Amino acid sequence: MLKVLSTHLFLHHRLHPGLLELAARSGAQAVEIFAARQHFDYTSREDVNEIAEWFNSNPLQPFSMHAPLFPDREMGRAGAPGVNVIHAEKSRRIEAMDEIKRALESAERLPLRNLVVHLGEQSDSWSPRTIEHALTALEHLGAFARPLGVRLLVENLTSESTTPEHLVTILEMGHLNNVGVCLDLGHAHITVGVREAIATLGRRIASVHVHDNHGMRDEHLWPGDGSIDWPAAVDGLKGLAEPPATVLEIGYNLYDPHTAAAKIEQAFAKIA
Repeated sequence: MLKVLSTHLFLHHRLHPGLLELAARSGAQAVEIFAARQHFDYTSREDVNEIAEWFNSNPLQPFSMHAPLFPDREMGRAGAPGVNVIHAEKSRRIEAMDEIKRALESAERLPLRNLVVHLGEQSDSWSPRTIEHALTALEHLGAFARPLGVRLLVENLTSESTTPEHLVTILEMGHLNNVGVCLDLGHAHITVGVREAIATLGRRIASVHVHDNHGMRDEHLWPGDGSIDWPAAVDGLKGLAEPPATVLEIGYNLYDPHTAAAKIEQAFAKIA
């Protein structure tokens, strides 16, 4: 399985070549860039070019980008609304898709292969309208991403609208065979269970967000620091026809520059 480090670990720092070099030294084969403006300003040509030039001369590659969750530099703490492509208000849905497309434009310089997308927020419920808005968003964003060589991956969250079963329903109803799934093990552990999520999503799983929790809230802990059964999770993933990329997505509050490299290596070893 391809070993990928999410730059979510560095979310409180501007993404720069030094952090990418840390990822490479820690055993990562690729990274998932977390598109948050205070971390990676995808609207800045200078910032995008700096990162693109580093990738051009190094073996580490950008496997994926996580779509923005907020349009500001403060992750919504100053009142900016979340990026929600299935919001009840049409204007909010349009604004959300526009923000994701701004991030996707960086694929003109960065050789991204996948874009991880959230369908809504925690409070979104499941309804026929949810399906309609989700299909519209995925079709629209897919048409924008395809010429850039980027595939969309939808992520299971802890909301009613993004359970593994409901994600399959959306993809099957829209005949979206070109859209894959990013299975978030932490979210699955809180909701339906890791084994059940793997069984439901099966062949659609293209990547896996790896982090731990105690089954109550989304803590983004290092593997082994929560209550996920990791041997069982790894066995389940290895049973898939095509092994997905494993994306280590650890909370930024756990980043320690003195121990990060060793912790990343240990985490990859645990899920090998």
